[in-house]
Amino acid sequence: MNAGLYGAVSIRAPAGCLVDARAPSAVVAGNVETSQRIADVVLLALAQATDVPAQGQGTMNNVVIGTSTWTYYETLGGGQGASRRGDGPSGVHVGMSNTLNTPVEALELELPLRVERYELLDGSGGGGRHRGGLGLVRSLRVLEPATLSLLTDRRRHAPLGLDGGGAGRPGRNLLNGEELPAKTTRALQAGDVVTVETPGGGGWGV
Repeated sequence: MNAGLYGAVSIRAPAGCLVDARAPSAVVAGNVETSQRIADVVLLALAQATDVPAQGQGTMNNVVIGTSTWTYYETLGGGQGASRRGDGPSGVHVGMSNTLNTPVEALELELPLRVERYELLDGSGGGGRHRGGLGLVRSLRVLEPATLSLLTDRRRHAPLGLDGGGAGRPGRNLLNGEELPAKTTRALQAGDVVTVETPGGGGWGV
């Protein structure tokens, strides 16, 4: 990034639009979910002129579990879109992130949580000459009553493929096997299991 790059680009954000909101517009999640939508739009525009990857997971998969005395907050990786160069990477943050993968041992040592499942999600990447990256599945069992908050996208609209590639699989949120909305807050009881399945990336080519 440098001034020369910005010299070739003009950015207009009229007052009141999505990226220049005015009170009382809601602006929560601008840096985690809204920014992902903007990246998708920009890359689709650039795809008309140059090679870019297919759409990636397009969400940060924000997971918050806690009480008045402790909080677990993590953003989960998913699939990156495939490109002319090859398959998309699996289980990565796409577009933006400043968070690292929390080791299972550290999480279970510090908090009343148990990781029941944590792996790549087979079949979640879009098909094509090059396959989209795979999403993740992470299941957490709470060991005491707590509150869950989820702020996730790409649960209804799949990450698109490019040049004939297939779409990646949308993500899912589950509580004890029952589907949850993309954005929700729920009370948890000891023993409840929260599962987040993150989206796969879009495929490239036929």
